[in-house]
Amino acid sequence: MKKSRFTEEQIVFALKQAELGTSVLEVCHKLGISDATFYTWRKKCGGISPSELKHMRQLEGRESKVEEAGCRSEPRQNHAAGCAGKKDLALARLREWGRDLQARYGASERQVFFALRVSRSSFRYRSVAADDSALRLRIRKITETRGHYGYRRVHVMLRREGWRDNHKRIYRLYSEQGLSLRLKRPRRNKSAQRRQPQPQLQGLYPNHVFVSDALFDGHRLRLLTVIDLYTRECLGICVGPNLRSTEVAEMLNTITLRRPLPQLLKTDNDSEFAGKMLDKWVYERGSRIDFSRPGTPTDNATVESFNGKLRQECLNENWLVSLEDARCKIEAWCIHYNQRRPHSALGWMTPSEFAEKPAGWQNMQPT
Repeated sequence: MKKSRFTEEQIVFALKQAELGTSVLEVCHKLGISDATFYTWRKKCGGISPSELKHMRQLEGRESKVEEAGCRSEPRQNHAAGCAGKKDLALARLREWGRDLQARYGASERQVFFALRVSRSSFRYRSVAADDSALRLRIRKITETRGHYGYRRVHVMLRREGWRDNHKRIYRLYSEQGLSLRLKRPRRNKSAQRRQPQPQLQGLYPNHVFVSDALFDGHRLRLLTVIDLYTRECLGICVGPNLRSTEVAEMLNTITLRRPLPQLLKTDNDSEFAGKMLDKWVYERGSRIDFSRPGTPTDNATVESFNGKLRQECLNENWLVSLEDARCKIEAWCIHYNQRRPHSALGWMTPSEFAEKPAGWQNMQPT
């Protein structure tokens, strides 16, 4: 928009001359403007005296200095370290200020916002942002039942329920409600000699490799976990006060009744795995057993990660009042893990959904 060559004080003075009796044609002739321009000025600034305009300009200058300076004493320090945090929006302040000027001087909306150099459309604008209350409530409900879910897994759960909001909006609402968890990582001392890395074992198809481990919780419960390395399905969890090699063999027999025999069984060096019973079971069925190196849980990283999720999301979140109660709650969590919990390593699919895909289907996907 082309800027006028007349100041606002000159415009108000010309309008005042016309109000005092000078003809419109004479005023227009002196200023060298058309009568249409004069009537446009009257429409915008009619009824405002020069003193009122000067006072409004002083208030505007004072407000702009406050906005620039924030909480500082001088405007040049507005970007210095230690300045105040997020300030109110300038447009919201101008709206409130404009209403105050309208009430104080009895001026019209057009006159006030012409003097403030603010568009009237900005003054009349009303936010059309969608209501987030239902989404906020659903996010809180998910995190109340699954306290260790981050915003990415919450976003996947919401997408499964039909919500179409993207991950950035979920992260904003998740953070605003203070749902982020700060996990304290244990300090680890550097070993004197770096361990030699060992290539991680990979499952190539379902039932190729079963991995197992024993999890000790408190003083009275031990858990034996078995998962499929390819599909990440939890095939079974044995809960008891102690574990023997016979119980490990019985659990594997139960699993092989509904699934093919594994070609490889990956375990650690606990006594229940290193005994003759498990060695005999593997030999009779034509499978192989692979032990991780002593003191190197990273050789069996997949099942160790699974045990960590089991401890965080189930054992630490529930009171286990008896052995039967522990078995029921762990079994319920196992069903949830296989059928409902999205897995980041599986492209945010559940293990059951991933198991239904043909082996090697990721390599057949278009890139």
